[in-house]
Amino acid sequence: MSLMARAEICRRIQAEALIPIIRVPSPEIAIRAADAILAGGISIIEVTMTVPDAPSVIRTLRERFQDRVVLGAGTVLDEKTVRSCVEAGADFIVSPGFDAAILTAAHACGVPMMPGALTPTEVIAAWKAGADMVKIFPCSALGGPKYLRALRGPLPQVKYLVTGGVNATTAGDYIAAGASALGVGSELVDAELLASGRDSVITRRARELVDVVRTARTTMSVRA
Repeated sequence: MSLMARAEICRRIQAEALIPIIRVPSPEIAIRAADAILAGGISIIEVTMTVPDAPSVIRTLRERFQDRVVLGAGTVLDEKTVRSCVEAGADFIVSPGFDAAILTAAHACGVPMMPGALTPTEVIAAWKAGADMVKIFPCSALGGPKYLRALRGPLPQVKYLVTGGVNATTAGDYIAAGASALGVGSELVDAELLASGRDSVITRRARELVDVVRTARTTMSVRA
């Protein structure tokens, strides 16, 4: 079960603003990826359900890291998976689309839920249903930071988790455009790097992202 209250989980995610997404071909590689991410200074980790035996991976990471990390379950498509992941130790649930039943199940388990959306209609539906953040995916396909700014114009109250095309080059622009958090996939958690034993590259990329987000937020504070 999650070691933190729902509000505290959201606070930690927004404070760090980076959610590395682990989507790799084996549990062993997933655990190595988590080690490399944490070594790079990021303590939020999402394990997708496309990882073989993903709930067991979440359980292993929870036992290893305890409350040092905020663990998410990604690509969750049904209520049964919500329950199995939370029982394994997941702190939050992410889905590529919006399904009210999944959101209800996550909240019943006491954890935040971040459904996927893309259009304004989808964003409004997810937010009105009680989403803790709304995942904009794939944001880069519709213009990246410019699209996020366009959404935030009429919908500034929504907390946006941006995924798709997030890297050290674009992360600062997404933060400046109003993203509450950034989901970072293969451009950070590169399965080929892990397969070839170059875990240190992932650690270095994680540090770069931490620096980019910190700089972007500092710049925004100065301008404010």
